[in-house]
Amino acid sequence: MSKAAGAASPNKTIEGAIGGFACCTVISMIGAYIMNWPRWVLSGSLYGFIMGVVGLIGDLTASMLKRDAGFKDSGNILPGHGGLLDRCDSYLLTAPIAFLYIKYVVPLFQRLI
Repeated sequence: MSKAAGAASPNKTIEGAIGGFACCTVISMIGAYIMNWPRWVLSGSLYGFIMGVVGLIGDLTASMLKRDAGFKDSGNILPGHGGLLDRCDSYLLTAPIAFLYIKYVVPLFQRLI
């Protein structure tokens, strides 16, 4: 990861990011199939990849803000994981992007031949 990412969240790895993108893509494809999205392989995989990238950016952004404020929520329910705030960081940026993708992009796949 970059110096900024390492400073914001030192336990992040490139391998973890790639694995997260891959898992997000596969799970999103399965979800797109279940929800009967048009062109589910393409629309689901693109959605999953975008959500993986935006989720990582949201997590790193929130971690930087918390470190700058001197507040890092830490929990001990899940060893090696942060507290409640760390469970929600990714949603800060993914929720609006998910809404826009589902409302405007998914219908465009219906028009593809």
